[in-house]
Amino acid sequence: MAEHLHQPRAPSGIGLVLTHGAGGNARAPLLVALGEAFAGRGVTVVRYDLPYRQASPTGPPRPAGAAKDREGLREAVAAMRGRVRGRVFLGGHSYGGRQASILAAGEPGLADALLLLSYPLHPPRRPAELRTAHLPSLRTPALFAHGSRDPFATRDEIEAARRLIPAATKLVGFEGAGHDLFRTPGRSGADVAALIAAAFLAFAEGAGAGRV
Repeated sequence: MAEHLHQPRAPSGIGLVLTHGAGGNARAPLLVALGEAFAGRGVTVVRYDLPYRQASPTGPPRPAGAAKDREGLREAVAAMRGRVRGRVFLGGHSYGGRQASILAAGEPGLADALLLLSYPLHPPRRPAELRTAHLPSLRTPALFAHGSRDPFATRDEIEAARRLIPAATKLVGFEGAGHDLFRTPGRSGADVAALIAAAFLAFAEGAGAGRV
């Protein structure tokens, strides 16, 4: 199954497509918790397996397949627009978030806002290898949720990346968390998901007012 649907009891008309990181799939605990948290707030959520994961249950994505992964996300967003009457958001963890941001930079208006979880600005211990070339073209509002101990980017690096984006952005930080936000010290995974869902929906509601 390429997608997993969370259907809210009282739909708000808003939709969200969520996808996973390089080593995971759409059944990752963080994505499941987020699906439940957003659905509890009236959002129709699809957790989507990227094409490389559909092709193989294990193993990392290949650079040559990134365009196909973005095409899969494009199709998932289009399908969500057929399901709901209102805004459609796109989000992803790590690799999935990066591909979502590249897709949105090339196609303004595809999604109404982005949820970028543990964004991989550079490989661990290689801070000079920044993956920011597309960010000045990103005109879709974006909320970053990031752990203070994430080896793929420091808080200062995320803040610098935000300054490259000519759209509203926000950073929600989780103290002590690494790349897997689900395991934030002192908080349950459900609490983390609830905090992210509340922050993102509030951000998306006011994103038209400029940088947050």
